[in-house]
Amino acid sequence: MMMPPQAHGIRLISVGMFTEGNTPVVWRGPMLHRALQQFLADVFWGDLDILLLDLPPGTGDVAISLAQMLPTAEILVVTTPQPAAAEVAERAGSIAVQTRQKVAGVIENMSWYETPDGGRVELFGSGGGAAVAESLSRLLGAQVPLLAQIPLDQRLREAGDTGTPFVVEHSDTAAGRAVTAAAKRLAVRPRGLAAPA
Repeated sequence: MMMPPQAHGIRLISVGMFTEGNTPVVWRGPMLHRALQQFLADVFWGDLDILLLDLPPGTGDVAISLAQMLPTAEILVVTTPQPAAAEVAERAGSIAVQTRQKVAGVIENMSWYETPDGGRVELFGSGGGAAVAESLSRLLGAQVPLLAQIPLDQRLREAGDTGTPFVVEHSDTAAGRAVTAAAKRLAVRPRGLAAPA
């Protein structure tokens, strides 16, 4: 069994942990399928509250393999506000029609930049997350909620770079409140989540 590193009560495993430096992972479908199998079966996860898989964007081999291995996993679609990104996210979420999975919801990242005087600058446009949620709701015949709109916050990026959960020190910010709200809405769900997009 592989023992995943743990910090702040979160266990993590990544293909990047097994490559040298910044070497790209250039694998075809069968290799990706086997790596996913190993991560699900050969990693000592312990008693999990939730298993979150961060998948590459789109509807490729990894998403299809995951749907076969974890048929009850739900999809969490992540997008940004601009129409081009929303279209890609919508396609990624629509894989649920063919895999018979549920879509847990949509998260819109980089929704706006909050200025020091409390104003908002929508650098990437607006409405992409809501449009994806609405479109997937129609397509799937079930309500797909927009779980959160997370504003741009430099501290969020910095926390990701250092591996420190953003909400530990910044829960009172707009981004912190949005991340916490999304986590609370997802915490009541009974299944694992896969996140293409």
